[in-house]
Amino acid sequence: MLVLALARASQPLAAYEAFLLAGADCPRYRPSAFSVNALLAALVRADRVDLADRAFRAALRRRVSPDLFTFNIVISGFCKTGQLRKAGDVAKNISAWGVAPSVATYNTLIDGYCKRGQVGKMYHVDALLKEMIQAGISPDVVTFNVLINGYWLCREGKVEDSIKLVEEMEELGLACILSTMNSVLNGFCKKGMMVEAEGWVDGIAQRGMKPNVITYNTLVDGYRRLGKMKEAAAAKDAMAGKGISPNVKTYNCLITGFTTSRDWRSVSGLLDEMKEKGVKADVVTYNVLIGALCCKGEVRKAVKLLDEMVEVGLEPKHVAYNTIINGFCEKGDAQGAHEIRLRMEKRKKRANVVTYNVFLKYFCKMGKMDEANVVLNEMLEKGLVPNRITYEIINSGMIEKGYVPDISGYAADVSKNLTSS
Repeated sequence: MLVLALARASQPLAAYEAFLLAGADCPRYRPSAFSVNALLAALVRADRVDLADRAFRAALRRRVSPDLFTFNIVISGFCKTGQLRKAGDVAKNISAWGVAPSVATYNTLIDGYCKRGQVGKMYHVDALLKEMIQAGISPDVVTFNVLINGYWLCREGKVEDSIKLVEEMEELGLACILSTMNSVLNGFCKKGMMVEAEGWVDGIAQRGMKPNVITYNTLVDGYRRLGKMKEAAAAKDAMAGKGISPNVKTYNCLITGFTTSRDWRSVSGLLDEMKEKGVKADVVTYNVLIGALCCKGEVRKAVKLLDEMVEVGLEPKHVAYNTIINGFCEKGDAQGAHEIRLRMEKRKKRANVVTYNVFLKYFCKMGKMDEANVVLNEMLEKGLVPNRITYEIINSGMIEKGYVPDISGYAADVSKNLTSS
């Protein structure tokens, strides 16, 4: 009872310790499957799948008879952490305990493959679907939604397949949910099929569902990807006309598009609109604006935005600092770039590979090879791993100009990567 009480009280680690102690004090102690299920579920929720696995195996050794919930909890934990092989092994052993897998079992496994980048191995999903049908288990609304939302359909550009699944759902009398419809819409937009995308939005309404902010943000982003900013802005206005308030993601998408097309008047108008509607800028907003200002050569204004971020309680990320450092380097202002690096490090953000690449490129461009060599050695001494861009800079900026970097202790690794790049 103690194990059950602690698990229900959201104290999974204490429940786990109680479970172990009970078994150590009384080898014949056999908890109920109900208590074990509560413990396993609490551990999985706390992201302690490792302990859930141990508790599961310990329960089996104590001859606890697992039920379907026991197996489903363990399978969901393994899928949650991407341990799909282990999840599959547990599923294969269900029948050995006289338990039949349910549609929830298969849904969990299918969802695991879809979410964990297993899209290139569709045979896993196909095999699970065939196994379901052979076992007499009919796919339910969750199965279809998982498949449609999965990477191997819309996110892989297979919009036609996802539409067929929606139609199949409806033929079976299963209701499609809005998030699934939005996933199909995302597929259209990523393929640049905006006429079809607009038609799909109409179809959402015809099915009795109300498009939401995600629906319209997907449309806005679709037009933005194609550089059709007039249509993107119109989608935002259509959203407002439907009584749906644009959010910061809507504005970030539009601001990104208009900065790319250098339509500064529209950017300014959107910023004013955000203030008027009480939509607060986030880190992404500032990153986009800082990038735009640096591209215009207005680096000092970008620094002011960096200050503003801190003032409003937002923590600048590496991308903001590195963008400004690059902006100063592009203007030939190494001192300004160095000052931003110091500010970054004062906020406990160490220079990363991108930071060093910016300085390395600058010194190579200026012909200051000794300074470039110092930067390279400092990066290596700090244990940072050079990336492809680093090697391209070394090759084109130093070696091709007749300067061999003095990197004793790192030469073997660097030269090996240079020859393979």
